[in-house]
Amino acid sequence: MKPLVVKLGGSTAGHAEMQRWIDLLASATFPLIIVPGGGPFADQVRTSQKRLGYSDVAAHAMAILAMDQFGIAIAERHPQLRVARSISQIGEVLDASATPVWLPSSMTLDAADIPPSWQITSDSLSAWLARQLHADTLLLVKQTHEYADYASVQELAAAGIVDSMLPDMLGEGANLHVAGPAMLDTLDTPLASIPGSRVMRHRHTEAMDAQ
Repeated sequence: MKPLVVKLGGSTAGHAEMQRWIDLLASATFPLIIVPGGGPFADQVRTSQKRLGYSDVAAHAMAILAMDQFGIAIAERHPQLRVARSISQIGEVLDASATPVWLPSSMTLDAADIPPSWQITSDSLSAWLARQLHADTLLLVKQTHEYADYASVQELAAAGIVDSMLPDMLGEGANLHVAGPAMLDTLDTPLASIPGSRVMRHRHTEAMDAQ
């Protein structure tokens, strides 16, 4: 079974939902990989950029390192979780029946197909990882319910709920699910299926194809 890639949004940091999601994902009966958001560490990069005046290229590298930091914080919150920095380490953690938390800096800082800008966030980096793993499905965990008002990835990007590069970064045929905090009250442990609402890639195209 191909693993599910789950981006755990940095916006959950400091909320009770963060630990609830960690506990739920750690209980999954199927393989999954957690991709951390940047959380308060990425917020500090944005704040410091205004004060110190460094470039977006430098800020991009710092924001990826912020994901590493949040990932380390996530991994210590449950004994099932293990940090992983490479495809081989992800495989080793899965083979040990544990749950990898991906620290992206080693794989992404010099990747030619990842533009160094604020347009790339952990949303797109999780989609990038899913492509490296040939994973079929990506789940984005957000600290908002607003995603339910939009029917396609393009609309989510236009509304700023996901980053603007995500529609292009998603692999062909990849399934995208999005979940918010209210979803937690509908799920049981152990987690046996992919939570969240499935989001179409292109609203009008897919609607016509379904007819």
